[in-house]
Amino acid sequence: MGRGKLIPALSILAALSITPAAQAAQAQEYPDTGLMPRSSGVEIIKKGELLNLDKCIEIALAKQPGILAARGTVSANRSRIGQAESNYYPQVDLSAGYTRTSPAPTSSRSTATTGQAFDFYSNSVTVRQNIYDFGKTSEQVKIQELNTDSALEDLENTVNQTAFSVKQAYYALLQAKRNLEVAQETVKQFEVHLEQAKGFFDVGLKPKFDVTKAEADLSNSRVNLIKAQNALRLARVSLNNAMGVVNAPEYEVEDTLTYRKYEITMDEAMKRSFENRPDIRSAVAKRKSAEENMNLSKKGYYPTLTGNAAYNWTGEKYPLDEGWNVGATVNIPVFSGFLTKYQVRESRAALDVASANEEALKQSAYFDVQQSYLNLKEAEERIPAAELSLK
Repeated sequence: MGRGKLIPALSILAALSITPAAQAAQAQEYPDTGLMPRSSGVEIIKKGELLNLDKCIEIALAKQPGILAARGTVSANRSRIGQAESNYYPQVDLSAGYTRTSPAPTSSRSTATTGQAFDFYSNSVTVRQNIYDFGKTSEQVKIQELNTDSALEDLENTVNQTAFSVKQAYYALLQAKRNLEVAQETVKQFEVHLEQAKGFFDVGLKPKFDVTKAEADLSNSRVNLIKAQNALRLARVSLNNAMGVVNAPEYEVEDTLTYRKYEITMDEAMKRSFENRPDIRSAVAKRKSAEENMNLSKKGYYPTLTGNAAYNWTGEKYPLDEGWNVGATVNIPVFSGFLTKYQVRESRAALDVASANEEALKQSAYFDVQQSYLNLKEAEERIPAAELSLK
């Protein structure tokens, strides 16, 4: 009875992306991602330990490989921001060289010379600074910042999905335990029925058919008991997998399978979905990144202005002769084999793809909320009928 209500409620929570465990995780500050669970070193589950739902979610947020991978993606994207910003700073190179040269001997009818080897040393310091590139560097930085925003939203979405998977597996395990209890009780009842049928048959009050039917019912109930026992084992394996601890020892879970009415309207559910779902925010960031990438591609038509300076020490022996130079270079792209043209065309197509993916995700979210809401209402309507059947 409780299961029929709880699972649709969990589905609509996932569609809205407002899982309590995800919110608790987001509230904790972490230097790389801002989404680190309360404890990064969760203890291994002890044999016979009683776990509640919050503890299971905490373990999953610390152990699930998907979350660790998403955090790594965020860190990689933040590094790319620094790479893009590097063009704002001067580029300094140091070089040193040594050459020993032995000229080839020369000869003629009148004279003959023998080449004498000599040493040559060269050292230099070169500084290059981007002066103006028509916003290419700023566009690259903005693109990487948007990609990082998208990766952060993907991480938050992974946290939400992990918490949702744990909740599903947790309540499925509770349901499997209840089903096992029902199957065990059913076997006991049919054993009693069989004894009654045999007693009535022995005294001639019932036909042999009743005994045969009671035996068949008992056999079927034992088959269902075997299925229920295996379903319980599978449910436990699913919960272990959802928590990211596949080799966990035997443990117990706190039974919280109760009915609580979840009040929400369709319009409110839809509004909260579009406001809170991180996968939608990630798609929006990717679309904005594609827009900036198209702007960056167009800047390939523009020139760049670079300043440079160098100080040199050269000569055959120390002390070396010193020299320096300072200048600026303007690079004007005249013809690149239509490279920029096709880069702009590619980036425009990528923008179309990102826009289409964003719209598809919004439509999928709309469908998810509708489906979850209708399942929730169906479960609420089934509960009175289930209570009557129980009576």
